Amino acid sequence: MPAPVVAPSLLAANHGEFIAGLHAIEEAGLTWVHLDIMDGHFVPNISFGPQVVADLRPRSKLHFDVHLMLTHPDRFVAAFAKAGAERLTVHIEAAHDMGQTLAAIKAAGLKAGIAMNPDGDPRRLLPYLASVDLVLCMTVFPGFGGQAFIPSVLDSIRFLATERRARGLDYRLEVDGGVNAETGLLCRAAGADTLVAGTAFFKAPDRKAFVAGLTA
Repeated sequence: MPAPVVAPSLLAANHGEFIAGLHAIEEAGLTWVHLDIMDGHFVPNISFGPQVVADLRPRSKLHFDVHLMLTHPDRFVAAFAKAGAERLTVHIEAAHDMGQTLAAIKAAGLKAGIAMNPDGDPRRLLPYLASVDLVLCMTVFPGFGGQAFIPSVLDSIRFLATERRARGLDYRLEVDGGVNAETGLLCRAAGADTLVAGTAFFKAPDRKAFVAGLTA
């Protein structure tokens, strides 16, 4: 299993002070930031686009883990690559050819990830596991922060962790949604190694202690 990583979601930071949010992540000793991109169609919310990512890129050395919650993610690969994303994750449920989109992400020089909603069947991901660097299991329905963790997704995490081991693959296994000090450890025990924490991270009284509790 890869070394554990906590990737705070910038969506949970003050939207008027994104730079301060990046600094808070850095000050906690972390190296990743999770950037949620929402189009108001694939999910019922709108966040921000490639221009915001481009403006943030020179202000931080954090790894930009960009999660495209878009109906047509394939149309935006080039834009986010140019903006400074280092990893693009796209949904199996979106309207695109997954194989072609993953190939385009790799061709752009980025790490490629595949995501699945909480009610998804992880067996749908099997044809793509050898082509990705990360698999993301949503542990809430995407669109809004602060939702309650959905425990049934732990079965999907276990399934994908077993497949990773059986196939000799090294993709990261990420979870996103309702991750806190308690649910994060449940995900770790199931096989996840990359934890997207939003509200719990930014509202933690001691962010370094919060991170330490998830990565020990």
